Amino acid sequence: MSKIDLTVLPWNDDIQTAFEDWLSWHRNEKRSSDKTIEAYAQDIRAFLKFLAEHSGHTITLKSMDQLHIRDFRSWLAARSGQNLNKTSTARALSAVRGLFKWMNKQQLINNHALDILRTPKKTHAVPKALTKEEAQQVMGQSPELQSDTWVGLRDQAVLLLLYGCGLRISEALDLNQEDAPRRGQDSLRVMGKKNKERLVPMLPIVADAIASYQASCPYPKGQGSPLFFGVKGKRLSPRIIQLQTQKLRGLLNLPETATPHALRHSFATHLLSNGGDLRAIQELLGHNSLSTTQRYTDVDADELLKVYDKAHPSAKNNT
Repeated sequence: MSKIDLTVLPWNDDIQTAFEDWLSWHRNEKRSSDKTIEAYAQDIRAFLKFLAEHSGHTITLKSMDQLHIRDFRSWLAARSGQNLNKTSTARALSAVRGLFKWMNKQQLINNHALDILRTPKKTHAVPKALTKEEAQQVMGQSPELQSDTWVGLRDQAVLLLLYGCGLRISEALDLNQEDAPRRGQDSLRVMGKKNKERLVPMLPIVADAIASYQASCPYPKGQGSPLFFGVKGKRLSPRIIQLQTQKLRGLLNLPETATPHALRHSFATHLLSNGGDLRAIQELLGHNSLSTTQRYTDVDADELLKVYDKAHPSAKNNT
């Protein structure tokens, strides 16, 4: 088998056109996020490069039409040999499936070999929520790690959005000045994944923290400017909040699982342990699937029994 030069694109223009049209369909029809489209594009490029090296020739629509199940299995085996995790491979396979399904529908090819290929099983790690006491310590101590008062207030406001409103860190840092809640405002409009908008309740403590940060922030607060600034006046990077949380872990002797995303887990878990409705929590988190929300929460049996005893009409405490 001859080696193909991978320093140039190892596929023809017909593949490139189909590839770009498929990405445009994702952006315009499915309204996939930029991050999803970028990840899928990387997965497809890697797949096409593998096919070129595997077959020894430039990839065309005709060669894609002639792929067998063994070719896809060879690709999965190669990924396994690179020690890529199962979640990454499942996403890549989803991208390849999606591209082939779209090309079949567009009658560019007629290849249904992927219909019989199973997706590798993913291991679902159970999220680790902080205890209520640990979450309160994180909120209270976060301003102390910064020498500049406004930066400390900024970090506290961001972490309160994650724990008090259940936001993803990207959702919090994507907020602009005009999105900022005002004191007395009881809800916050959030743009989540796939441009799905939702309203989340706004606790007074969160609104107050954001207002305190804004009052001390030295940067201009015009329409369209970020709500949360970095020290150089640009939109705050998630990495800064991740590093601050890492410092808090050391300061408060918290486990390695205490990350910014764990605060969102904690939001859901603490709501559920206090009798919150699972479907309502699903809406607050912006999850499409209830099973995702169930994996997201980490409530022990004793806590659930206490909620049951308190809430169910047939429970002993209510008889």
